[in-house]
Amino acid sequence: MADSLVIVESPAKAKTIGKYLGSKYIVKASMGHIRDLPKSQFGVEIEDGFNPKYITIRGKGSVLKELKDARKKVKRVYLAADPDREGEAIAWHLAHYLEIDEQEPCRVVFNEITKQAVKEAFKTPRQINMDLVNAQQARRILDRLVGYKISPLLWKKVKKGLSAGRVQSVTVKLIIDRENEIDAFVPEEYWSITAKLMHEKQSFEAKFYGLNGTKKELGNKEEVDAVLTAIAEQSFTVAEVKEKERLRHPSPPFITSSLQQEAARKLGFRASKTMSVAQQLYEGVELGKEGTVGLITYMRTDSTRISPVAQEEARSYVTEKYGADYIPAEPRQYTKKNSNSQDAHEAIRPTSILRDPETMKPYLSRDQFRLYKLIWDRFAASQMASAILDTMTVDFTCGPATFRASGSKIKFAGFMKVYVEGNDDGTVEEYTLLPPLQVKEQLKPLEIDPKQHFTQPPPRYTEARLVRALEELGIGRPSTYAPTLETVQKRGYVALEEKKFFPTELGELVIQLMEEFFPEILNVEFTADMEGNLDHIEEGTEDWVKILEDFYETFEKRLEVAEEEMKEVEIQDEVSDELCDKCGKPMVYKMGRFGRFLACSGFPDCRNTKPIVKEIGVVCPKCNKGHIVERRSKKGRIFFGCDTYPECDYVSWDKPTNKRCPNCQQVLVEKRNRSGARLQCVACDYSEEVIEDEHEEI
Repeated sequence: MADSLVIVESPAKAKTIGKYLGSKYIVKASMGHIRDLPKSQFGVEIEDGFNPKYITIRGKGSVLKELKDARKKVKRVYLAADPDREGEAIAWHLAHYLEIDEQEPCRVVFNEITKQAVKEAFKTPRQINMDLVNAQQARRILDRLVGYKISPLLWKKVKKGLSAGRVQSVTVKLIIDRENEIDAFVPEEYWSITAKLMHEKQSFEAKFYGLNGTKKELGNKEEVDAVLTAIAEQSFTVAEVKEKERLRHPSPPFITSSLQQEAARKLGFRASKTMSVAQQLYEGVELGKEGTVGLITYMRTDSTRISPVAQEEARSYVTEKYGADYIPAEPRQYTKKNSNSQDAHEAIRPTSILRDPETMKPYLSRDQFRLYKLIWDRFAASQMASAILDTMTVDFTCGPATFRASGSKIKFAGFMKVYVEGNDDGTVEEYTLLPPLQVKEQLKPLEIDPKQHFTQPPPRYTEARLVRALEELGIGRPSTYAPTLETVQKRGYVALEEKKFFPTELGELVIQLMEEFFPEILNVEFTADMEGNLDHIEEGTEDWVKILEDFYETFEKRLEVAEEEMKEVEIQDEVSDELCDKCGKPMVYKMGRFGRFLACSGFPDCRNTKPIVKEIGVVCPKCNKGHIVERRSKKGRIFFGCDTYPECDYVSWDKPTNKRCPNCQQVLVEKRNRSGARLQCVACDYSEEVIEDEHEEI
């Protein structure tokens, strides 16, 4: 007979925990928050100490009745929501609804959902931490103040449906600022000279370094021609050879932001997808005879700390699999990335390194496996020995010019045997060893290649770059990155095209108004300081009401000025050449979360919309009459189809080409990954490499 009720957020988590606790416990799911501020009204009594007026969330009636009925049958209730501010707030609301005494030790937290961790947690339940709850309430009320006070202004002055938010507004401003940097960028010319040299049977490259022993940048063709004239018909003489060992250290285990960045780089995951799949791995996966097991630790964290038990297990595993040389003398300790980092949880790691990815693969979906492998590899590598690289730098003299060649090879792979962190431009590090060269040795150049280049503007933000920027600036916290990126797209403030963020006209207009009337909201330092204040509330060193009062004192004055002085703005839609095929009125360009589309100017009487068709210059391989156009699915994914649809139903996720397979004459499609592009036959194994323009933007 059960004598205890355990409440968690989700059915998957309830299922996993229920198997560990046994028949004396009833485990139920609250399905997330049960109470919140009302959507239809402000819901905060500002004059009464910012007292929030919570209401039961619509649709939660049956869940709450089930929990209340279960409460009557047991002696004790344990609240086991996630170990963060949101989880603490959920537990507090549940305690209030179920009339649990605030002094009662009813709160149970664990960083990983494994049998040992769960059972240990239930031995030491604690009271609900009101500092954590108040930090969550303060954030919620801050967001309500900004959203529910500024949004009606924007509805009145610009258009209905707009919204403003603390973190989302700064995020949009970052994207706009980057676009302005790109627009204002003036390319500067520069040149390089590369000499191809041969030593015995090995060729290698040396690049121009300077003149008369001093480094020199080549800014124009005249300077290049002068160097070429000075070195014409000259031999390259080895002037100096430097050889040394270099250590390369592993990256720390994942925190939320670095997981989102690396999953974007290596797996192509959106931030929201990364967090969704990670949640599944955390809450538990069915592992056959072993039952349901949580495979990773809690995935919302900004701490790189690892428990000694997990470290010792990792060191034993690495020693057994790779040898004692592959572990450092002492367990690695990683420092906090910034002073605002919380240390409540561990880093994101597998709950047991013994559950290696290949063993887990039969039990996981494709996405689960790929993300789990990424997390497992990163953690294993983070506990391994540093790699040792042999590096060699050789300076050559050729007349008055100095050329330099560099090479390296991996002497000891260390952590690189398991994992190497990716980078934002998708390039893969190459290791090339120079031939053995001696000082005064002379080589004849096979080729001298001068090239003109131009400096490039800063890159537009991808999700990975934007998450990194938000983290470095101290804006938001691990749980806010993914929903923030989703929100700014849903509002139409930015669009994601080819995995890069572009500001929309609407976004630029809203941010312009915000900058004029609410500059603090868009101030990066102000927003970061507010995040710090929320952390201080969590630590119990700041009063949450005082923080809100200080914010609102200035904010209220800004609101009064904006109400009086903000002018109405009318957004004019750009008219296209196309007419609506339903009512005959002109179609206008609109910007949605996945870029531009066409909509009828007769809205709301006519709601017809059409995608903007982009031809790729390929004849349809199925009907040989239509042309292939680029389209988007409802989820924003690009695909290719025939423009005669529905007469011809040809579709392809891969970009078709006009080329045919030399073996079977079927169409070749373009396959892209991080190492480049290939043409692949749709019917056989034939493929060929695509040679791309080196100046093409990656």
